[in-house]
Order: sequence, then structure tokens, then C-alpha cells
Amino acid sequence: MNNENRYENPCPIARSLAFMGDTWSILILRDAHIGLTRFDQFRKSLGIAPTILTRRLTTLTEEGLLEKRLYSEHPPREEYLLTAAGRDFLPMLFMIGAWGRKYRGEGKLVRFLDAETGIEIQPIAVDEVTGAKIGTRPIRMVTPDGD
Repeated sequence: MNNENRYENPCPIARSLAFMGDTWSILILRDAHIGLTRFDQFRKSLGIAPTILTRRLTTLTEEGLLEKRLYSEHPPREEYLLTAAGRDFLPMLFMIGAWGRKYRGEGKLVRFLDAETGIEIQPIAVDEVTGAKIGTRPIRMVTPDGD
């Protein structure tokens, strides 16, 4: 999405997907959440072409989900760390994973465990205001003009 029309669409889902909606970006964030920080780690984990990885890391950095930090001066090497926005994406990753487990769950799947308790994480999305599980009540989309 180019910078001139990045805020043209009033839908926050559409705005997010405009830069995040590809598989590689989401998997890079998944790997960052499990502790990967370096280019070669992402490349090995994902089996991604270096040019594609470079583009996705650049976009994630420009969009504020990752930040680069120099970890070696000779030779110069950078690592990628999650920002607050990147850390806030973790619940979305788990919701995507829960949907995938339910509807694309054939075969052996990795499990995500709470590191302190060892119990498998079972995410749900709940509306903070009503306490209702999202998806159990009808929704309505209202444009900025109130339509």
C-alpha cells in the first residue's frame, strides 16, 4: 500500500491487511514472538528467499511492528525486535491459529504452551465492554459518517 492512500479506507481490518495480509509477514511475527531476531534465523525457519525476507522485514520495521538494533559493529549486523505494536499482534496470531486448528487441523500440528504452566493456550476473543464472546452476537459496521 503506498503512503498516499494508506489511510483512505476507513475499515481498520482493510488498513491492517494492506501491509500485513501476506503469509510471510505474519510468519515473521510468529517467529519473532518465539524469540527469533536475526535475518538468518528467520530465513532458516521460514525457508524464505533473502530478497522477500528483506522486503518483509523492511515493511514490518517501517510500519512499526519491528525495530532494528545493531548487535555487531564488525561486521555490521542488525537484529529485529518486536515493538509494542508487534507484541500486541500476538493475540491475533493465536486467534488465526485457533481457527486453523479447528478448520485446517488435519495431521500433526504444533501446540503453543504457556511457558509458566505448561498448559496449552486456548484463545478466545471477548468483547471487553459486554464480556460476550465475539461471534456469538450480531455485529454492525458503522462508517465514520455514521451510516
